Amino acid sequence: MRAVEVSKVLQIPDDVEVALEGKRVTVKGALGTLTRDFSYAPISMELQGKTLRIWANWPRKKESALVGTVYAHINNMITGVRKGFTYKLKIVFSHFPISVKVQGDTVLIENFTGERNPRRAKIVGDAKVKVSGDDVIVQGINLEDVSQTAANIEQATKIRRKDPRVFLDGIYLYERKEGMD
Repeated sequence: MRAVEVSKVLQIPDDVEVALEGKRVTVKGALGTLTRDFSYAPISMELQGKTLRIWANWPRKKESALVGTVYAHINNMITGVRKGFTYKLKIVFSHFPISVKVQGDTVLIENFTGERNPRRAKIVGDAKVKVSGDDVIVQGINLEDVSQTAANIEQATKIRRKDPRVFLDGIYLYERKEGMD
């Protein structure tokens, strides 16, 4: 039997401003501004002071799941403009020393397992990539951009057609946290 209504209420912190125009949510904070359009979702939203209510009337399984998804997205936007996100990746190699450089909106991974051509990973959105020693640090206020950039870097060093238990070279994620140092 379907529920009459599924709803979630999000409390907005004092140092964050949230604007709602239809289903377009804009979040402003100390670190910047994020905007996201939820017009694809068959849900309703209303902003009353410092509370944002997200709900669906007579939802099917998909709509009730979307209430929680939209709630989580907006919560991540609020965390991003307040603290930001940091992903740390470790450069691991056994024989050929890997060198990593940031060039525009791509990360160049040179000398990976002795390959002549550098491997490339795309930097998504406004994520900032910094290489310090054997660490690659990805930071930003948009969680999707930061995590996708880290995933692109990790995927660029995927070993193909060799035993992954023997060839452990690559760049691997070892820490993700809220906040930018």
